Amino acid sequence: MKSALESFGLSYSHIELGEVEIRETLTPEMRSKLEVVLLRSGLELMDDKKAMLIEKIKTVVIEIIHYSDELPHVNFSHYLSNKLGYNYNYLANLFSEITGTTIEHYIISHKIERVKELLLYNELNLTEISYLMNYSSVGHLSNQFKKVTGLTPTFFKQLKQYKNRISLEDL
Repeated sequence: MKSALESFGLSYSHIELGEVEIRETLTPEMRSKLEVVLLRSGLELMDDKKAMLIEKIKTVVIEIIHYSDELPHVNFSHYLSNKLGYNYNYLANLFSEITGTTIEHYIISHKIERVKELLLYNELNLTEISYLMNYSSVGHLSNQFKKVTGLTPTFFKQLKQYKNRISLEDL
């Protein structure tokens, strides 16, 4: 990302995972060229505020579920609202409108993918996974897992096939 910006002589005020704020106004020609360079790298140029907010929601969910040692012991609605500085109802309505699914379903999909990953690692038992993923009980985790995958966690663990995993981009 940095090299693409530098090749165009563009300066930026901040750069984070998947996000950069450019100081200059892009000419239509520069924008078009930058878009091509970014697409080759698997990135996308976004300037729609709503689309950027949707991406921020997705990033927060992915970071907290897949890359945190422990999920926060607060509702995701409170967590997202505090983290992004928006009313949760606004975030939920926008997310549903743009993506066609609810934030709750998006979170559940990612939690189940994380549970699959933890089951395949075979380092934690179901009780420990349930606690780590903030489920109220093993039964709640098992019911949600079966609802999403059609399999019980125990049966899934016995399969030990990676083909049942969905890539994060496809969720």
